[in-house]
Amino acid sequence: MTLVLGLDVGGTSSRALITTLDGARVGFGRAGAGNPVSVPLADAVASVAEAVRAALSGLDPSAVRSAVMGIAGTGRFADPVVAAAFGQAFAGLGLTVPVRPVGDVLVAYAAGTAEPSGSVLISGTGAIAARIDAGEMTGTADGIGWLLGDLGSGFWLGREAAALTARELYTRVPQGRLTRSVATTVLGTIPAAPSRQAADDLIGALHAEPPRHLSRLAPLVTDAAAHGDPQALALVDRAAAHLTDCLAEVHTDGPVVLAGSVLTTSAPVRDALIGLLADRLPGTAVTVAGRGETGAARLAARVVT
Repeated sequence: MTLVLGLDVGGTSSRALITTLDGARVGFGRAGAGNPVSVPLADAVASVAEAVRAALSGLDPSAVRSAVMGIAGTGRFADPVVAAAFGQAFAGLGLTVPVRPVGDVLVAYAAGTAEPSGSVLISGTGAIAARIDAGEMTGTADGIGWLLGDLGSGFWLGREAAALTARELYTRVPQGRLTRSVATTVLGTIPAAPSRQAADDLIGALHAEPPRHLSRLAPLVTDAAAHGDPQALALVDRAAAHLTDCLAEVHTDGPVVLAGSVLTTSAPVRDALIGLLADRLPGTAVTVAGRGETGAARLAARVVT
């Protein structure tokens, strides 16, 4: 039996999936953070190896004829030290084929469709759209980071929600579900009266964290929108509009795959986006990406002869 290995390696967890060429699952493993951009190289290698070892349990490693590792920052593998560390770990597990690092954008697209050409729109902590032609990324829009872009991302939603709350605290006690939840999350309480001090406390607390941590407030927007909060619904509509514009910059034909934590877990944002896409790109098939390891395994299967 010919098998393939797909890995989804990130800064939080590493997942390994072994399938047959037609996608039937035969092995799975999960471990901790495996991206050497986020954690020390030795720890990253150990986590990825642990996930693969679990996936290979009871299987013959030599039956794996192709392997793809989806990971952000594939440029790190141009460093021979990084490449050698991972290569030695994989060889030690009995794999006889190289494990090919592939960018997470291509993996996200493959996790949503088997079509070789189309577009992928990702909104997680950041946001990016990419055109995929014959399995290769040929164009992108946004993805330029929180300081200059990432419009409609989790960071953007969190920042906008925080800004709304800060402005309210200067003049009134927050009344809406969104601003009250932001104040409670950041300050631990809802101030009894409006004051400059309350606003400054919230602003100071947020500035004390790395900017990207604002994305932790994005789920509050989702929750408030689901409960009909007008401010949250307005943010959802703006996020969907930004993401639609981003996708329109690169999309020409084929399916559209939606990926990233915002678009896979926030129904209000996803539904608003799909509604806009129906008007902007009528007749276009829109799918939601599955797990990254599934996309990686699908990419691995394509190159088996």
